[in-house]
Amino acid sequence: MQTLIDQFASTIRTAAENQRPLHIQGGGSKAFYGRPLINPAEKLDVSALQGIIDYEPTELVITARAGTTLATIESLLQQNNQMLAFEPPYFANSATLGGCIATGLSGPRRASAGAVRDFVLGVRILDGNGRDLRFGGQVMKNVAGYDVSRLMVGAMGTLGVLLEISLKVLPIPAVERTLSLDMDEAHAIEYMNRWAGKPLPISATGFVDDRLFIRLSGAESAVHAAQIQLGGEINQESEMFWKSVREHSHNFFKSAKSLWRLSVKSTTPPIKLPQSTQFIEWNGALRWLAYQETMPADIIRQITREIGGSATFFRNTDPAIPVFQQPGPALMHVHRQLKKQFDPAGILNPGRLYPQF
Repeated sequence: MQTLIDQFASTIRTAAENQRPLHIQGGGSKAFYGRPLINPAEKLDVSALQGIIDYEPTELVITARAGTTLATIESLLQQNNQMLAFEPPYFANSATLGGCIATGLSGPRRASAGAVRDFVLGVRILDGNGRDLRFGGQVMKNVAGYDVSRLMVGAMGTLGVLLEISLKVLPIPAVERTLSLDMDEAHAIEYMNRWAGKPLPISATGFVDDRLFIRLSGAESAVHAAQIQLGGEINQESEMFWKSVREHSHNFFKSAKSLWRLSVKSTTPPIKLPQSTQFIEWNGALRWLAYQETMPADIIRQITREIGGSATFFRNTDPAIPVFQQPGPALMHVHRQLKKQFDPAGILNPGRLYPQF
């Protein structure tokens, strides 16, 4: 694998010398996500960089190369009754660990277990100068000082080419059960936030079509006690339902011509936008908006800003609409400084995150 990494480093150095953009790509399962590159770019395919480097079940840590498929990793973890707790979406069987980290997307368990970046212990990358760099480690106590490894989460490949990633993993819950209750949106948001403040084994929530879904995970006794307290009906297709939410194969997502992802305070009241249908996750902190027609982006972003949130045009059917909401001047300055340090020539996925870099 070192020969392959050396080839990548040589390609990066040549591209930097010639100011030639590089399009970093692995399995391509999330190629739809993010902005299109500003200029035609040479593809840097890292999908061949595969394999588990180290896995010690008793330490709850796995290290794998960036091109390793998520299916391979999760299959190995399941053999040891363990899991990636942030439930990463695949969107295709070709989904890789590198793409998972670069996009920073988490699934239904995020509100209870944590986001992708919460589980990243260390990374190995090639920066925009072709330098082979390592950050973090393989145990929590090694993560000291500036946590550079977690900067790579959600950076869309603009700060470096991921080579290896170390992740914390967790045991699979002994029991999982999903309850469903009929109620309107306002009551669902109130209930989710009220229950989130109590010692209940809730691992996921979802609200759609006036029905609230609650997944309970943990010991049988704890799940049973919570089930009695919460009430509702038992969903007999629990695993299939949450997979459809994670993979966007649920009818709500499949029927959308355009899809927006709103991150807001979990207690935010129902967001009334014309002609939209909504799916709510993460105790109310994640609101998916589906449209049959393209809704003016400025209206959606203005409303989202007014309630203190941010809006992402998740599935982009109109390349003229910015995918990510522009950060404020102070945060944009930080982004520019990071880009300058990690990719001074600006060749790594230019424009994929923001137009400026």
